[in-house]
This record gives sequence, C-alpha cells and structure tokens, in this order.
Amino acid sequence: MHLFFAPDIANNPVLPEEESAHAVRVLRLEAGETVLVLDGQGGVYQATIAVAHPKHCVLNSLERVTPSAPRPYRLHIAIAPTKNMDRLEWFVEKAAEIGIDEISPVFCRFSERKVLKCERLQKILVSAMKQSKQAFLTQLNEPCTFKEFVTRATADQKFIAHCHEADKRLLSHEVRKATSVLVMIGPEGDFSDEEVALALQNGYVPVSLGETRLRVETAALVACHTVAVINEL
Repeated sequence: MHLFFAPDIANNPVLPEEESAHAVRVLRLEAGETVLVLDGQGGVYQATIAVAHPKHCVLNSLERVTPSAPRPYRLHIAIAPTKNMDRLEWFVEKAAEIGIDEISPVFCRFSERKVLKCERLQKILVSAMKQSKQAFLTQLNEPCTFKEFVTRATADQKFIAHCHEADKRLLSHEVRKATSVLVMIGPEGDFSDEEVALALQNGYVPVSLGETRLRVETAALVACHTVAVINEL
C-alpha cells in the first residue's frame, strides 16, 4: 500500500501539494484507492482517495491504525555540517532509516561549512521516514554555534566523541538502555581543545567510536547504530 506524509491529516484530510502530485501524477492513483498516511507524530491512518487532484488530493474514510511500539530510548545526534553536502545528506537519510529522534547541525571552530540550508535535509527526513515505515518524523533543529548548543542541550546521557589524546571509553561501554542519549560529532578538523573543555564543564562524557579514524558522517552513523544496537540487546 502506498505511503504518504500529511502532518495535519487528523484535522484536514487532504494530502499536501507535493504528496498529492506524487500520488496522482507519478503513481497514477485514482479515486477509490486505499492509501496509508503518516502524520510524523506517531499517527498512522488508512484512508480512501475521494478526489484525485494533483494539488489537493482529498481523502475520506480515515481510520487510525495502531503503529509499531515506539523506541524505548531517545537519540539526539549533534553534528558539524560537512564541507561536502552529499555526505551530510547521506548521514541524515541513513540515520533516519535506522531510527533517530533529533538532529542538530552545530558550527564548530574548525567547521569548513559555516552556512547550512535545511530545506533539502527536511525533505530527505520525510522520504526516509516513509521508506523505513516509521511513524515519527525526525526533528531537524536550526543550525547553531557550538557554545549555544553545548550549554543548553539536555539528555540523560551526553557524550562528545573526539580524537584528542585523553582518557576515553568506547561509546558502546557507556550507553545505558532506555534513556535519552545525546552524542556530539565534530567537523573534519575535530573539536578544538576549548570546545572539548567546555563540553566537559557542561556534563558531557568523552567517548571513542573505535580505533580507526572515521569521516564525520561515518562517525555519526556509527554512534547512531551503536545506541540502537545497545537498546536491542
């Protein structure tokens, strides 16, 4: 059954214009056909197309379907935007497919990218949610500076993954199940000494993701997968 995203579906049974165009012009769906609709907030609805219009596809016979049980943990990855946008987009897509609640782009001292437009990333998150058949849309926060983020973010467990010589344990040895977890991943040039010190002052625990040197997007995905696996054990 075809899957669509409509954040206000419970109050307004009409697919957004982009979703309507996909349903009618691409998939060639017609009135009377049944579809599934996600609201991105845990709601999954089965509905019938009443009016197959490419700009406002009207639905009726809405019936809420019981979705899969929500994850027993919450995961937030803060990541320095990569110089190559393709790499950041790849991470966002794959992390959403694995399962992540929140992503925060954070500009650091050594960040090579200082400007980030989030419109395309938001579309990727919607597509990944539908692809992986998840009921919740990953929250994408507005970009901010390292200091702004590290002094205000909250979680049961807060980690900073860096490559400095320091006493660090593996993230997989530190994560506790069924908690809210925040992991910070730095830019291509890593976090500065001052940024690491500020994070520690604000309750972050330094961790390692393994012995090999990882690209930014790979490190972020490893962190995402590690937290998921620990919670599945």
